[in-house]
Amino acid sequence: MSSSRHPAGSPFPDRSRRDFLQGACSALGYGALISTIGDLYKVNAFAASGDYRALVCVFLYGGNDANNLVIPRSPSEYALYAAARGNLSLPSDQVLPITVQEGDGRLYGLHPATAGLQQLFNDGRLALINNVGPLLAPLTRAQYRQGGAAVPPSLYSHNDQQVQWQTSVADNDTATGWGGRSADLMRSLNDIDSVSMSISIAGTNTFQVGKDVFQYQVSPGGGSSLQGYTPWADAESIALDRVLAVQHVNVFENAYREKMRRVLDAERRLQEAVAAAPALATVFPGSGLGSQLATVARLISVRESLGHRRQIFFVATGGFDTHGNQLASHSGLLGGLSAALAAFYQATVELGIASDVTTFTASDFGRTLVTNGGGSDHGWGSHHMVMGGAVRGGRMYGAFPDLTINGPNDTGDGRWIPTTSVDQYSATLARWFGVAPSDLPTVFPNLGRFSPQGLGFLA
Repeated sequence: MSSSRHPAGSPFPDRSRRDFLQGACSALGYGALISTIGDLYKVNAFAASGDYRALVCVFLYGGNDANNLVIPRSPSEYALYAAARGNLSLPSDQVLPITVQEGDGRLYGLHPATAGLQQLFNDGRLALINNVGPLLAPLTRAQYRQGGAAVPPSLYSHNDQQVQWQTSVADNDTATGWGGRSADLMRSLNDIDSVSMSISIAGTNTFQVGKDVFQYQVSPGGGSSLQGYTPWADAESIALDRVLAVQHVNVFENAYREKMRRVLDAERRLQEAVAAAPALATVFPGSGLGSQLATVARLISVRESLGHRRQIFFVATGGFDTHGNQLASHSGLLGGLSAALAAFYQATVELGIASDVTTFTASDFGRTLVTNGGGSDHGWGSHHMVMGGAVRGGRMYGAFPDLTINGPNDTGDGRWIPTTSVDQYSATLARWFGVAPSDLPTVFPNLGRFSPQGLGFLA
């Protein structure tokens, strides 16, 4: 598991040739959790229609302070917010108002730097999911304070909470992610001899690790092939291709040869497809996240050349571990996120597949509502966003926390006990992607502990 854990706030793990091969070929050996998947590749009603669907995970490394992403504007709730936040509170007249459909009667807004997200929400293309986090079972403050209740291990730890978010299994150190397990079930819809349906533009991650579908890593500028290798272009590359064509008696040598050959063949196919892709008119910001999402858009545009009817992408940005200087740094982070997501949605419109691509955020955890003087500390529950043409947007799903310090949702200092589990959030996305209801317990073994199992934010 160590290869999928990241330093606090770091957007990407260290990369090397070994990491590339491990990421493209994935790890060997998995726990009992995924042993039931086997060769189970069911095609349900979604898949039978021959449609295309893609999930895009945007991971915010470090733990995004969603208390300053979604802000209450009703006078009594804003007063609670401002009193607890102190110097981190945003002036009410600077908060961007949003129009919440089917809301609770209270007023809400978004961070002043997120005009793109405000527009997407008000246009019905973005939904807000309130107070989501890893849970073993529904939990009250009284149960938490009494002790003995089932609580995810290593709360407030960057590495552990990243893994719990990406696996959606908070009580089992599984080697696979929920994206990988979903891909295992849906892989038969694709040309399985092509480039993997799980593509990361942000390095290794647990989310995409499956039993049969291996994450394929590319850089924002294209593929991640061996340095100096150009298929059939020079003597060294031709020599390597000839070496890899030789069968070996030793089973390990032959397995390595086959893995290496598949990686290089996939790289060649991907590069050929992307080279033939038409340029997009959509202009992406030049940020790291903007470049990653521009690459995702190009890969989606060549889905037919790659033989893909299902794709899962992973992109990431870091810096959200805002213990100090939060007002300035967080504004820049959220502004960059807003611009990149708005451009990516516009690119899906340009490609004519806005309703076939669903983009969602995830992060280590939320942060304390109470200021530490210059920033905020590690929390638990947090608000997240889902974007796309199939999203029932302009709405907020799940319960917005009571912002009273030591109130019904608080474990201390405004660390919110999640009222919506990662399982419910992720299962709603997986169901839209095409995972059959009967297969959801395979992907989300703890889902049965929660109700409702689907949150309804996707049509």
